[in-house]
Amino acid sequence: MNKISIITVNRNNAEGLENTIKSVIEQTYSNYEFIIIDGDSTDNSIEVIKRYSSKISFWISEKDTGIFNAMNKGIARATGDYCYFLNSADRFASKNVLTKIFNNQRYKAPFINGHQINDFGSYTQKVPCLNRKLTLFDFYWGTIKHQATFIRRDLFVTYGLYDESLKITSDWKFFLQTIGLHNEQPLFIDVDIVLFEWNGLSTNPQLTAAHAEERTHVLNECIPTSIQSDYEHFHEMSDYQYIVRVMKKNRIFRFLVKGLVKVFK
Repeated sequence: MNKISIITVNRNNAEGLENTIKSVIEQTYSNYEFIIIDGDSTDNSIEVIKRYSSKISFWISEKDTGIFNAMNKGIARATGDYCYFLNSADRFASKNVLTKIFNNQRYKAPFINGHQINDFGSYTQKVPCLNRKLTLFDFYWGTIKHQATFIRRDLFVTYGLYDESLKITSDWKFFLQTIGLHNEQPLFIDVDIVLFEWNGLSTNPQLTAAHAEERTHVLNECIPTSIQSDYEHFHEMSDYQYIVRVMKKNRIFRFLVKGLVKVFK
């Protein structure tokens, strides 16, 4: 069975942190270590950590330069086969998540990715895993869910840690490089992994402009402009609005479509 390094990052979210801790220590799978990296919280977070310290493998509370700096600290302390990031206020989808995946199994896949359940407070929404081979195109425009992904720890040795110069999109950059550019394909599993609280940094609408700016910076760093132009064109062609625009410009095409509509009325 694989050993899992569960890494929780927290700052001034004592209530959310306690919910996360309870979610971890209730897991029926036992071959894991639990690492908490606290960003010098000034609320009751440290009291919460101390209350559960016997269940925590390692914890530290000190100033950091951002969430990815804190995650990198967790990776540096990790000894498991896979790293899993369960941030403060997020919870495992059930107490049997790790057992369903890892019990009596031993994986070597670069990534193990399952389903994420977004928790909006008054309702939840399931985001299923993609369950197909991924390409650079997938990561040029999107990503897989970080909170629903187990990452083989040695990938951080091969490809480097999270880019701490980025405040929002460093996890996306890591997936872009490892999966999109180096074909480290995930293993997809039909398991609900996480209840993701929808109010974090990556989902904050006030940071939309900063998110886009970081994304552009990463693309310019990693992908030649000529390839980016092709991908912009591919994306346009994949949009149904592209077909509508073609129809509007082409009389013969419009005539054929109208004829088919009349036939099948």
